[in-house]
Amino acid sequence: MPELVRYSLHGDIAVLTIDNPPVNALSTGVPEGILAGVRQAEGDSNVRAIVMIGAGKTFIAGADIKEFGKANGSRVAGELAASLQAVENCGKPVVAALHGSALGGGLETAMAAHYRIMASNAQVGQPEVKIGLIPGAGGTQRLPRLAGIAKAVEMCAFGGNVKAKDALQAGIVDRLVDTKGEADLLEAALAFAREISAAPISRTCDRSEKLVNADTAIFNAARDQARKKMRGQPAPLAAIDAVEAASKLPFAEGILYEAELFERCRTSHESKSLIHAFFGERTVSKIPDVPSTTPLRKIERVAIVGAGTMGGGIAMVFSDAGIPVTIRETTQEALERGFNTIRANYVRTVKSGRLTEAAMEERMARIKGSLSYDGFEHADLVVEAVFEKMAVKKAIFADLDKIAKPGCILATNTSSLDVDEIASATSRPESVLGVHFFSPANLMRLVEIVRGKATAPDVLATSMALAKKLGKVGVLSGNRFGFIGNRIMGPYAREAQLLLEEGASIEDVNNALLDFGMAMGPLAMYDSVGLDVALHVEIEARRIEKQPARRPLVMEKLVAMGRLGLKSGAGFAKFDENRKPMPDPEVAALIETCAREAGIERRTISKEEIVDRCIFAMVNEGARVLEEGIALRAVDIDVVYMTGYGFPAWRGGPMFHADTVGLSNVLSRIQEFEKRHGAALWAPAPLLVKYAAEGRGFNLSED
Repeated sequence: MPELVRYSLHGDIAVLTIDNPPVNALSTGVPEGILAGVRQAEGDSNVRAIVMIGAGKTFIAGADIKEFGKANGSRVAGELAASLQAVENCGKPVVAALHGSALGGGLETAMAAHYRIMASNAQVGQPEVKIGLIPGAGGTQRLPRLAGIAKAVEMCAFGGNVKAKDALQAGIVDRLVDTKGEADLLEAALAFAREISAAPISRTCDRSEKLVNADTAIFNAARDQARKKMRGQPAPLAAIDAVEAASKLPFAEGILYEAELFERCRTSHESKSLIHAFFGERTVSKIPDVPSTTPLRKIERVAIVGAGTMGGGIAMVFSDAGIPVTIRETTQEALERGFNTIRANYVRTVKSGRLTEAAMEERMARIKGSLSYDGFEHADLVVEAVFEKMAVKKAIFADLDKIAKPGCILATNTSSLDVDEIASATSRPESVLGVHFFSPANLMRLVEIVRGKATAPDVLATSMALAKKLGKVGVLSGNRFGFIGNRIMGPYAREAQLLLEEGASIEDVNNALLDFGMAMGPLAMYDSVGLDVALHVEIEARRIEKQPARRPLVMEKLVAMGRLGLKSGAGFAKFDENRKPMPDPEVAALIETCAREAGIERRTISKEEIVDRCIFAMVNEGARVLEEGIALRAVDIDVVYMTGYGFPAWRGGPMFHADTVGLSNVLSRIQEFEKRHGAALWAPAPLLVKYAAEGRGFNLSED
């Protein structure tokens, strides 16, 4: 077994090197190794001080998250806390030397040391809230003693990282070091350790000067912010409570209170869901029949057909990753309009402070325009991003087949159309696939990678690797209308609209799903993307897929009235000059008229029914998507919905949420809806029935 913490002597300084690649996580054996090393140094009369440093590219990037999901997770956290207390109580000065990242348990380890030096390009943070936890090894008690109440609340409750300069200014570290690598940092740490070896030991737990007169307004403001920004999540509020306890309780009592809150968070559905989401993004990159050793095609130049909203956004994605792009349009006017939109998007980013003017110009310079296919013969990847018309797409792919070099990947950015039919227009179907970027492509993280029946394994492997390089989450989908996302969205949106006809108001439906945790209500979502776009997909689905007898009535009428949503100033809602939605009595009257003419009896509908019908319709369709092999795993569906559709990560995605509710409970509710609304809409998916009978969940194999 490799030595996770190496002990060495550099003259009169003991050095503990944490070496647990790739990120020096605090897996079992690392805290024990640190503790053993400290005790060995403490017992050596020739040692004057101790240095803790990480091997490789980082100090300690955090705890081993898998440990927290196990039955003994609280014991693991408790053992780490006890080890760090022993480090802090060491009778010889301990210096933590930080480079790369000191996050979560890594920062907690550093704060238990008596001094901290930090590479000037490193960062620290307490990001535990992002997986539904709070610091569980003294972080909420030591950080306010070093950085003050306000900074500790900010870091523990919202999970942002802090750069070296800010960490020094806050008092988290004692000195910054400009280094070119681990060796430089070690030399600086050894010099610092000798410098302070004769000074009195300064234990973080003994400090109190930054805790006095803690302003309750800081805690109240943070709680208000957490409820708005991280609604539905208990961990941010627990983190604030724990930091507040640091200002009121002795250190030992504060540690006990932190442990109590940590355990409450650790066993919560929210934390389990967020951990599922965290590992899910890693799981979806694995395709069982495409080995990780599959050779990748080189992607050094990209060409895009279409400079509209999608084409322009996709061009930005590649340019942001340093890949040169050529965009083709059919007219100079359309090309200029596309480039103006791209520049406007970049200008907004510059104004927000997230991009410099110089960086913007570099990115713009990587994007070239063309009114022909000139230059496409040099592309390693061509992405078609025109509107959803099969005939148009097939004509473009026939042209690309004649122009593109051998080995060039031809990708269609379709949201629902048959990739195999598009590939049939070429002589190289093995090089064709779907890459469904979500709008706006330059901001949304999800890319559905759609496998055609002939798509080659190296094309899939290259596309998954490319998605990662672009900062996207690639999820493989089978080639069936709507793929994973829009296929499952259909029943969700259908129920939202049928609920209107049955008596719920637009506001009732939107607010119920917002309260559930969705980023946007379903009808507000339609207003955002455009009712005409949504209707086009719905009509195409009717043409291709077998449809139930009953379908929503209102959207078609709104489109006929020119109410297309936000872009036209009115859709389900009416929008003021500031693009703020307002209820519109005209739409309410239209809904009542549609219901009356269809003979639908309207009634009062509870929030619970709204949520169950929309979410369980999604779950039922998700089960069918699994049955049909369109999604490889339940977690693939969950990741699609969390990264592309605003499903709350703290519920883990629709399939994981169903697991937490219990599939027998979900099935029982669906059977209620089947009795009331008919089997055409609500027949339970056979896979759901099977799993409920077996007492298992959709994600059993992933847990």
